[in-house]
Amino acid sequence: MKNKHNKKRNTAFIYEALVKEATVAVLRNETDRKQKIVNLFRTHFNGDSLLYKELMCYRSLYENQGLNKQISEKIMKEAKIAQRLIDPDGLFKQQTELINDINKEVAPSVFNNYVPNYRTLATIAQIFSDKLSPKNSVILENQIIENMTSEAPAEVEDLDVDKLVVKNFVEKFNTKYSDELLEEQKELLSRYISSFSDNALELKMFLNEEVERLKASVATAKNSAEFQSDETMLERADTVLEKLDSFAQGTISDRTLITIMKTQKLVKEIYTDGDNS
Repeated sequence: MKNKHNKKRNTAFIYEALVKEATVAVLRNETDRKQKIVNLFRTHFNGDSLLYKELMCYRSLYENQGLNKQISEKIMKEAKIAQRLIDPDGLFKQQTELINDINKEVAPSVFNNYVPNYRTLATIAQIFSDKLSPKNSVILENQIIENMTSEAPAEVEDLDVDKLVVKNFVEKFNTKYSDELLEEQKELLSRYISSFSDNALELKMFLNEEVERLKASVATAKNSAEFQSDETMLERADTVLEKLDSFAQGTISDRTLITIMKTQKLVKEIYTDGDNS
């Protein structure tokens, strides 16, 4: 049943490997490297590209979980049809251009990045190929459908893999907290990375809600007796509120991301201390 899998020709694997590379670049504040990766997303995964169309076929199979079997089978059928309507020669050409650009603009080591769902992506690639017997095709399709109908696992694997990166992030900004990001920080970072290929639409919507939540939390804390009795804390609270207000007019940058993440941690600390007092 096993066919040799060329991960450099697996559109979803390349995309996920680039996301991993971009995440590391953001956390390490490697602005030039991050921008090169952003440019790759914008050039090769824009809405009109064949790579983007194939990526959507992959995503429909590996990002959906907790679905019922009937829906999963329909999605499988439609994904296979959509993928086979993509011009194979055009797709191969775009993959080659992307591979060359990654080697030239970033590094060949991108293809060695750890992607947690690599096996699933390799299985989907076999399903999309025309080299499987009907029997083996059905067996692999059932494997993917089982994944789609199962509940999403706890996000432990990614946290372990990126622990060193997260630790460097924490040390870089001179924090005194543990080496695990808050859930809201992980959510923000995830949306920031995915914004490279969707014109930041989802990120902007998320930020609008998150900034308002943080402003309300800081404003409430500012009115507490502890803050009112400490002029320095009041001044810092006002500074944070001014910063949050400014994000409504400015562009979303690495500095914006970092400031919001630090504010998320600050708010968590304020209310955790309040609960424990």
